[in-house]
Amino acid sequence: MEKKVNAIVLRTVDYGEYDKMLTLLSAEDGKISAGIKGVHKAGAKLKFAAQPFCLCEYILSCRGGRNTVINATQTESFYDVRGDILKLYSASAVCECADALSLEGYDCGELFVLTVKALGGICGGVELSVLINFLKEALSLSGYGITAGDCPVCGADLGEAVKLRFDMPSASFTCVGCSDGAAASPSTYAVLRYGSDDKDGVRRALKLLKEYMRYKLGARCTSLSELINLI
Repeated sequence: MEKKVNAIVLRTVDYGEYDKMLTLLSAEDGKISAGIKGVHKAGAKLKFAAQPFCLCEYILSCRGGRNTVINATQTESFYDVRGDILKLYSASAVCECADALSLEGYDCGELFVLTVKALGGICGGVELSVLINFLKEALSLSGYGITAGDCPVCGADLGEAVKLRFDMPSASFTCVGCSDGAAASPSTYAVLRYGSDDKDGVRRALKLLKEYMRYKLGARCTSLSELINLI
């Protein structure tokens, strides 16, 4: 049996001497694991289809519960992210998050669209703000949305607060006296609520999002950790 999917490469792992295993996020069938043969050989015609961030129309052979890439047509490579270290780690963080939020056999069409849009935005725009917006939207789409509004306990306007807390279980910012969550800075809140581009706030917001994904999803987010160290 063969099937055709539009998919982006989220992750690759070497398999044997010449092959790779790909984790694909597809518009049609959600997350898919697929082998691709011979791509480490010189002149391999499908080498491009086994690169991170590559968007292709893949033709898969499906036998015995296993998928193998037998052909591919490239749609977009997002090659520009490789030329800048912040863009590279931002794009890698997008793919790590998409991997953590997607499941095989489940519809991930909206997440696929968000992921492709984010990678395009990182190539041509301000990578950190694109990444933060992607993380917020992807988490919300998957049922893990963060609340950055008024205090959900007492209703106070947190935009005027000097000290805040972030409560992991409820995924919300609160007044310092309304929860026993971790201390959070007003600059972090401003980035996540208003889209502030304050450098310190952006770094703190990314760190909070990383810890939140670890708490909710058990995701290590290695690329996001490296990105935070670079900012």
